[in-house]
Amino acid sequence: MKPQTESFDSRSFLSQLTTQPGVYRMYGGEGELLYVGKARNLKKRVGSYFLRASGNPRIESMVSQIRRIEVTVTRTEDEALLLENNLIKEQSPRYNISYRDDKSYPYVRFTAHRFPRIAYYRGAKVGQDRYIGPFPSASSVRDTLGTLQKLFRLRPCRDSFYNHRERPCLQHQIKRCSAPCVGLVGEEEYARDVANAQRMLEGRADELAKDLGAEMEQAAEALEFERAARLRDQISALQRVRESRALTGGAEDLDVIAVAPHASSSCLAVVSVRDGVNLGHSSHFPRHPPQVEPEELLESFLSQHYLEQPAPPEILVSHELEDVELLEAALAQRAGRKVTINRPQRGLKLRLLEMAQSTVQQALTTRLTEMASMDERMLELQRALELDKPPLRLECFDISHTQGERAVASCVVFNDQGPLKSAYRKFNIDGITPGDDYAAIRQAVARRFARVKSGEVQRPDVLFIDGGQGQLNAALEALDEAGIEDLRIVAIAKGPTRRPGLEELIMPEREFPLRLPGDSPALHLIQRIRDEAHRFAITGHRGRRDKARVSSGLESIEGLGATRRRALLKSFGGLAQLKRASIDDLARVEGISRTLAERIYAYFH
Repeated sequence: MKPQTESFDSRSFLSQLTTQPGVYRMYGGEGELLYVGKARNLKKRVGSYFLRASGNPRIESMVSQIRRIEVTVTRTEDEALLLENNLIKEQSPRYNISYRDDKSYPYVRFTAHRFPRIAYYRGAKVGQDRYIGPFPSASSVRDTLGTLQKLFRLRPCRDSFYNHRERPCLQHQIKRCSAPCVGLVGEEEYARDVANAQRMLEGRADELAKDLGAEMEQAAEALEFERAARLRDQISALQRVRESRALTGGAEDLDVIAVAPHASSSCLAVVSVRDGVNLGHSSHFPRHPPQVEPEELLESFLSQHYLEQPAPPEILVSHELEDVELLEAALAQRAGRKVTINRPQRGLKLRLLEMAQSTVQQALTTRLTEMASMDERMLELQRALELDKPPLRLECFDISHTQGERAVASCVVFNDQGPLKSAYRKFNIDGITPGDDYAAIRQAVARRFARVKSGEVQRPDVLFIDGGQGQLNAALEALDEAGIEDLRIVAIAKGPTRRPGLEELIMPEREFPLRLPGDSPALHLIQRIRDEAHRFAITGHRGRRDKARVSSGLESIEGLGATRRRALLKSFGGLAQLKRASIDDLARVEGISRTLAERIYAYFH
């Protein structure tokens, strides 16, 4: 796009701007997107940037750069909110606050089985399974699963394990599973326990306790004393759980959101309370320009966070918001019920907010400490490797294989905040002599830096190779072939005794290896990135090796195609269990005839 050097004529633009709701996009002189915003009244909102001084240096700096504004008119404020959120996530405007998080929220999952399994789940909802959540963190889901097992003894095992049990497992012995796998509980009773667990998760614990009390009395009158005793124990355990975790003094569904602003790394904490029970908190660290007001952080978070999940009926916030009515209306429309946003002034809810504020301050302090430690390590690495400036991006390669079988190369990336896991990559190594680590490193580095050369991947400041002089030479050859010059490359050798802390750093420009002191922050960073590359390579290799061993064994059986192989492995839970299966067990799998079952059995025996 042709650069626009002339100033923006705001008066002319505003004179023809509509008063309808919509989204506005502000562009700079080079066509770069500066800011995306939503408005109930586009003319009033956009005009506010030009009709008075904001007093905010960041806003005034942005306005001075505007050369063009585009607007999209929407029918409702809710549509404007959704469009704004999508544009921020897709285009990351310079002056916007972005809460983009690659992780989905965790759920409690009830499988669509005759005797449903309860499990932790993160990802897209599929099939007929039932999902309850989302929860604020993985730990809150795991705590909840433990509680459900204690109260209702629901099975946590996978179907492949469940299908082949002949006697109860340890979970039954410690009274956390009713052992439906061996018929120690009937389908009707188990279904009732599942329904009660779901009622508890849905915030109907008071109703559940009342109904369990009535069932206990009926069981006692019918002289079913064992069942009455179990119901009594459930009621007592349910009461203890609620007493130990209840904080709001009543049956409330709400989120408490507190913000701790910082010039470069602000933090928001979300404490989730459901049915008066504190489910824990999650911390968020948005990407934002410097000197953002806490109210703006909160407003952006509310509009983005609750488009990913429905808002609770009440949201408590640490700061007063200017556009609270618009947010309430938009969130209510998406949730299908009324949503209120309040800043509490007294009582139990104020104490909840104070707890959230203490939590967010602690999370921010921890984050800043970690960042300071990382900054120190980067500075030490600059001095140790004699770099012109502190590095901002580090990459490390490692190779993993088993006697040359199914080699996998890993590439891990660290930046000034630590591991950048979204940039990690694995490379399946093929076309080389098995066990040739030098050729494997050469192939992986060549493939990675071909993408660097094309501009698809950011160039690192330092490239580490886990290995010695041979691996370093192989990597240098790959860089020469890719046309990459002036890149600092370091091989991490274990040293003569192979003891941690005695690593030798081999660099092409040095005649002798460099050995850093054992307490050097730079060495600690190098060890950390080397160990992470090693872990990631082993994980990738094991997955590739196990997949190959399974497929290569079964593919040679006549009549056993990909669909039937998947059905067998899913039914038995793996190759080891499949090998132990009888002909009758094999024939019970859908798509496996008696003749094919005999053929499979004969192959393994």
